[in-house]
Amino acid sequence: MSLSERIISSNQGLLEEMVQLKYKAMSENAFRFFRGTCDLFYQDLKTWKEIPGSPLGWICGDLHVENFGSYKSDDGQVYFDLNDFDEAILAPVIMELVRMLTSIFLCFDFLELEEIKAVNMVQVFLRNYSAVLVKAKALPIEPRIAKGIISTFLQSVSKRKQSRLLEKRTEVRKRKLVLSLTDERHFELDKEERKELILHLTDWINNHSISPYNYKVKDVVFRLAGTGSVGIKRYMFLLESVQKRGKYLIIDMKQALGSALSPMIDVKQPNWESNAERVVFVQQMCQHMPCALLSHTNFRGDSYVMKEMQPNEDKIKFKLIQDQYRDVYQVIDDMAFLTASSHLRSSGRKGSAIADELIEFGTNQSWHQSLIDYAHSYSKKAMIDYDIFKQEFDAGTYQVMEK
Repeated sequence: MSLSERIISSNQGLLEEMVQLKYKAMSENAFRFFRGTCDLFYQDLKTWKEIPGSPLGWICGDLHVENFGSYKSDDGQVYFDLNDFDEAILAPVIMELVRMLTSIFLCFDFLELEEIKAVNMVQVFLRNYSAVLVKAKALPIEPRIAKGIISTFLQSVSKRKQSRLLEKRTEVRKRKLVLSLTDERHFELDKEERKELILHLTDWINNHSISPYNYKVKDVVFRLAGTGSVGIKRYMFLLESVQKRGKYLIIDMKQALGSALSPMIDVKQPNWESNAERVVFVQQMCQHMPCALLSHTNFRGDSYVMKEMQPNEDKIKFKLIQDQYRDVYQVIDDMAFLTASSHLRSSGRKGSAIADELIEFGTNQSWHQSLIDYAHSYSKKAMIDYDIFKQEFDAGTYQVMEK
């Protein structure tokens, strides 16, 4: 199959009117193209005959430098951790690592940093990942123990107020606070779907043990976010407290599809009731504390992951620190720490390797160089694929082929 055929095939089943927006986002640069083609990456990885062996672990499935960020948990603390588990699956942990290394090469190319710095950073990542496995001590990163740029980052986001999020996401219409439709990422729903969604979330609030029971639904819109997830069904709800007028929450409801890795691995998986149950279960295992109100639900035959949207949610903006090598080093080092901690937390659960196997894997570092070599080589391939994609996108190939 040609590249365009592979890309279009991988996006079948998504909302047609949104797929063009995904392609447009992917056309911005090679790094964003890589983020939007997770399944293509694993299709290609499947052909790597010399891939080193590794223990089975619960992996997020789409690990890259943009899938780490801050969030507030139900305990009220703000954490920095892995934050996207849509592709989560039981698989050899090395599959997670090689995608992360490739993302470092592509991110550094996007930032126009010297390739030698990218090579140094992937080495830093693997060294610290292995060192944390050997210690077998999974720890969180939160404001009190964070270091350097991550400490500054978490201290900053911890001070954000709910009013900041409301200001960005809402507007006043007819003297009522509603979700903004002037935001290009928000789309109005037809009356019937809007009514059904409000009734569904009202039922969730009244009957789910983790829901904010003292709130009522005020508004809902379709939401566009991310790169790889553009094209799935995603909704955003505005809730108001029934006890304190003017106190609001915003809830994200995101459709969960099957993991992009499923066709590429032969590992027996648990029997999940839904894809959303899989995503939530793995996220709860892998994060030190899951994000606030994390749960799952079913609507119109599809499963969805629920969570609270917060002003504390953010990502490290590498563009702002690209000239501060020490800060970049600290961020990559912490990402390695969190990746290893995630694998350790979920060890020995539903088929994953026990901690002793991960310790042995971390002790034997003979696999490091082969991963670096593959990731470096694949980053070059991704750049070539991006150039082809960009030319075809500009020529209208994807619009024609999608019809």
